[in-house]
Amino acid sequence: MSELECHDSAICAQSPERPLPGLLSLVIPCYNEEAVIEATHARVCSIAPSLGMQMEIIYIDDGSKDNTLEKLKHLATGDSRIVVLELSRNFGQQAAMSAGLETAKGDAVVIIDADLQDPPEVILEMVAKWRTGIDVAYGRRKSRDGEGFFKLISASMFYRFFAAMMPYSVPVDTGDFKLCDRAVVDTVCALPEKRRYLRNLIPWAGFHHAPVDYDRDARTAGETKYSVFKLLSLAADALLLSSDKPVRVIWLSAFLFAIVGASGLAASLISSTQDQTGLPTILAVIGFISSAQTAGIAIVGEYTVRCYRETQSRPTFIIRKKYNNVM
Repeated sequence: MSELECHDSAICAQSPERPLPGLLSLVIPCYNEEAVIEATHARVCSIAPSLGMQMEIIYIDDGSKDNTLEKLKHLATGDSRIVVLELSRNFGQQAAMSAGLETAKGDAVVIIDADLQDPPEVILEMVAKWRTGIDVAYGRRKSRDGEGFFKLISASMFYRFFAAMMPYSVPVDTGDFKLCDRAVVDTVCALPEKRRYLRNLIPWAGFHHAPVDYDRDARTAGETKYSVFKLLSLAADALLLSSDKPVRVIWLSAFLFAIVGASGLAASLISSTQDQTGLPTILAVIGFISSAQTAGIAIVGEYTVRCYRETQSRPTFIIRKKYNNVM
């Protein structure tokens, strides 16, 4: 059982129930979502009568190139619950979510994508968990509709590899879909990191976590905004921003290739001078060692670049304009 999960009734009983009413903030990052954003807003609004609390909806336009911003501005003119943040350019999903968290005023804050793959109706279960004293109710995927076998297997392997590399407990089969208590949001927003990966910052902060299992739907419209390159870049950030184990793997590689090199040298010395079988062995050993050295330099370089970015202290995002109809 994950350290983050709170299933012990004695422990959970110590957490006081949170009273009604309250304010729930929804943080919804958007990038080129014109095909689905109106349907998303309708689905989100449909759960409002069942919440038992007021709702604030924060849409973050992350430099969309289509009509997403115009549609969001139109929605905001007719609904006082909506806040639209227009970022000055595309800063990326993590930055957009961070902008939403810093703007949110709710007693609890839900992060959810705009593509409707994560059903807004699950938020009701998250709020119920939060009412019992849970600080973070995170969505855990039982199934992922509309995704191929390779995507499912690779995602499952990455989640488990990532969790194993972390120095603290991180839940698997989860994304950014979660509810966080105000205390959690304030803690994460106060962290000094400029380059953020919220899927590990929120578990790092601690507090009481509990899963809410659900079936993830296929996209209702549009297409994924993550190319293979972007996914690999996100995976690198996920690992390098939270763990020093990749650097430590270099020591293991050095030890293993030292053994390989010694074995190759011994094989060459034993072989006859007329026998040329030792040359391929030497070349192979040199190639392996060179690859290990290059990989080691690259890993250290990745950490160095991230340290350099942090020392620049540039803001994570820039808000160009804020739209709502609250006077």
